[in-house]
Amino acid sequence: MSDAVIFAISLGVTLAGLVISWGAYRRRGAGTGMRGAALSLVPLAAAMTGVTEFFVDLAFSPVKWAGVGVAGLAVLLYLTSGAMLSRRADAAPGGGKAAGEGGRKSAGRGAAPKGAVRGPAQGADPELAEIEKILRDRGIS
Repeated sequence: MSDAVIFAISLGVTLAGLVISWGAYRRRGAGTGMRGAALSLVPLAAAMTGVTEFFVDLAFSPVKWAGVGVAGLAVLLYLTSGAMLSRRADAAPGGGKAAGEGGRKSAGRGAAPKGAVRGPAQGADPELAEIEKILRDRGIS
């Protein structure tokens, strides 16, 4: 598409948006009208800066879509490999510590067995211990 056609379409969309924004201003107030006006100016700004031409070229270019597909494949492979590595670290004896990895499990406090409830710390407030007991009795941890 030529620059004049892109500019004309963007100008038309902007003007239509400004008319709708004026109606929103009259019905709902200044905040809604200004928000609508701000969003209405985006297509014109995109046409004036050349961003619109980039997206038009992207939409009609099979080579660029192939590039988008390759980038998507790269992201998919990266995320899949991360999931596979974390599963392998969790499956290793000691949670990956045997392989020399400093994994997530080694940081922080040791994990309590499932269903185990930690008691109050030594010298803790007895009222706080009573509240913790009530919460545990009701299944809130």
